[in-house]
Amino acid sequence: MYATQALTDLVPLAAELDKNKVTPGVLGFIVFAALAVGVWLLMKSMNRHMGRVDFEEAPDPDAVAEAPVAAGSAQGK
Repeated sequence: MYATQALTDLVPLAAELDKNKVTPGVLGFIVFAALAVGVWLLMKSMNRHMGRVDFEEAPDPDAVAEAPVAAGSAQGK
């Protein structure tokens, strides 16, 4: 019952708004700018951390055991 009553009270207020004049305003710009700066800082930090990574992949033990013999080597002839 309370949700229905709240909706009936808000419907007349929504009808008064001019859809052509509704804009995000200064607060919307500030929020968007803060999100953009936050994403930029996160990307900068990620690039710095990825630059510090020293990763060398260990050879696969199965691939080493089944390594093919080179074409120019002697094969027991």
